[in-house]
Amino acid sequence: MTPPTATTTGSELLEAVRSDLKEVERAIRAHPFPDALAEGRVRPERLHALAGEQLAIVSSDRRSFAQLAVRFPEPPAGDFFLSMAGGEGQALSHLDRFAEWLGLDAQALLAHEPDPEAQAYPAFVAWLALNAPSSAVALAFLANLAAWGHNCGRVAQALRDRHGAPEEAVAFFDFFATSPPGFEEAALGVVDAGLAAGESPVAAGRAARVLQAYELMFWNALGAGL
Repeated sequence: MTPPTATTTGSELLEAVRSDLKEVERAIRAHPFPDALAEGRVRPERLHALAGEQLAIVSSDRRSFAQLAVRFPEPPAGDFFLSMAGGEGQALSHLDRFAEWLGLDAQALLAHEPDPEAQAYPAFVAWLALNAPSSAVALAFLANLAAWGHNCGRVAQALRDRHGAPEEAVAFFDFFATSPPGFEEAALGVVDAGLAAGESPVAAGRAARVLQAYELMFWNALGAGL
């Protein structure tokens, strides 16, 4: 990535980060797990694990975004992180429907033993919530969510087409398949405000790189042995 300067804008930084991460992005978008799901090669136990891992991830991320809203209460960061926390809350309600379709109750979900490789992602988000500047967190999710959303769309389609899942069962994946209206503009507003306040563009680029690597690790954990 071209070293950022003191006058680098959020849009310029995002463009540079996306260019720098294009190989990781490609690996995530072409990951074999959704293909295996579409081909009927994913055992029910692996889908149970997907639900359990996501319960741990989304619950953790919601708390992390709430913590970020406390750390950065002023707009635009405070509003942005509160909306992110609210989105995770919506996702949890959708996840309940996916679990019900799988025949899992709350106790079964909580009994799932998390995979450390899958949980590296929310662990890093929690680290960001305590340590990172606001611009770094916003940029990291801007760079990350497109690939995550793409694979959620692939999973939703595979569950419908191959497994006959009803709409309520795939709502969790549909929820993440597309970014909320205005998400990129709001996130870039946080990045620009942070950079204008003296936050490090290098730290922002680093956060995006590490978060995207952990995203790939999550999919690798799901696909191990397929």
